[in-house]
Amino acid sequence: QVHLVESGGGLVQPGGSLRLSCAASGSIRTINAMAWYRQAPGKQRELVARITNGGSTNYADSMKGRFTISRDNAKNAVYLQMNSLKPEDTAVYNCNAEQLLLGVKYDYWGQGTQVTVSS
Repeated sequence: QVHLVESGGGLVQPGGSLRLSCAASGSIRTINAMAWYRQAPGKQRELVARITNGGSTNYADSMKGRFTISRDNAKNAVYLQMNSLKPEDTAVYNCNAEQLLLGVKYDYWGQGTQVTVSS
């Protein structure tokens, strides 16, 4: 089992920045990668950014150049630095952990943190 707790969401004006944090606990040694997803009202959940244990990252096209995912293995945490925020970035952001056990992939999710971009 992996337990994830997000923090750092809130209200920000367009063009502003926020930094989301996700703290992992539990069977963290079995985590293969961590990611941030988001879901806006009336829309499907989408991948924002993902980072592997080796540090490889990938981003959704609309976030490239504005968002940066990073991890601190010593703190078992992953972060999402969001710059140049736009109203369309408004969504619930969820932290995700991919666990590999005996070749089977499991997904764990945090409770989500609301990000609202509005003037």
